[in-house]
Amino acid sequence: MLNRLILLCALLLTAQSAAALTIYRFTDANGVVSFTDKPTPGAVVMKPRERIVENFDRQVHLEVTKKNGVHSLYVRNDTYAPVEVELQLSAMKNVLGVNDKPIRRVVQSRSYLRFIVLSPKDVGQGLVYTPKLRFSLGDPEVQALGYRYPLPWRGGPFRISQGPNGKFSHFGVRSRYAIDIAMPEGTPIIAARSGTVIKTENGQSGRGVDPSGNFVRILHDDGTMGVYLHLKQGSVCVKEGQRVVVGTDLARSGNTGNSTGPHLHFVVQRNAGLGLESIPYQFAEHVDMLPNFAVGGN
Repeated sequence: MLNRLILLCALLLTAQSAAALTIYRFTDANGVVSFTDKPTPGAVVMKPRERIVENFDRQVHLEVTKKNGVHSLYVRNDTYAPVEVELQLSAMKNVLGVNDKPIRRVVQSRSYLRFIVLSPKDVGQGLVYTPKLRFSLGDPEVQALGYRYPLPWRGGPFRISQGPNGKFSHFGVRSRYAIDIAMPEGTPIIAARSGTVIKTENGQSGRGVDPSGNFVRILHDDGTMGVYLHLKQGSVCVKEGQRVVVGTDLARSGNTGNSTGPHLHFVVQRNAGLGLESIPYQFAEHVDMLPNFAVGGN
């Protein structure tokens, strides 16, 4: 098992420098799962997906109040982070007070904000319009501060199995500067920076339906966010809205979601304008990379 994990990590490292490395997964007659970069009869191609998928639709939503034929449109933000929101109306009939251009504003955490008031051209007729809401966590106006991250785990030493811009799965806007650290399942994961827990997932087992697996997202004081992914089911021990400091226990490492082996996926993000983007960061201590066994490294 250890040899297979080492080989897989090596393949992931190779992906960082290869233009288009394909990784295959196959199961032999004894039920042993292996990974390779060579086509093998019966093997399936690994299809990496964007790792961080979170659903905030129930926590950020549009509310409409109606009085005397006038509609007031509010956006409610029930998360523990500011949210940038864009509201746009289309298919409007009998509407005054708005055009079809989108309106963008930042709604602070645990609050609501009135975006617009609509009134009828003809008071005897109803208002007709179709609202469209887009949003992203965080305030795009904040400036990230320089910070060297303490290692977000206890134990080790462990090694990086896939670094920034890895072609296997660290190629999307939200993940390109992420780092994967191979470690045994159950390793204590701790906060690497102070902040507020704004989102957690704790119930996923195995690959599940969410590429992120179980995770913890923390909003830092400078507006950036640290995300700890692929955590062990049932191990998350912090709650949304909880304040944490460096060293606070968050969870245990796992192998959930779009994960090809036990590891921690750690990424720092900010709102770049209606969308989260991964940003570069450094650990405060040196972390070695796994040797590239796939091409004869040692």
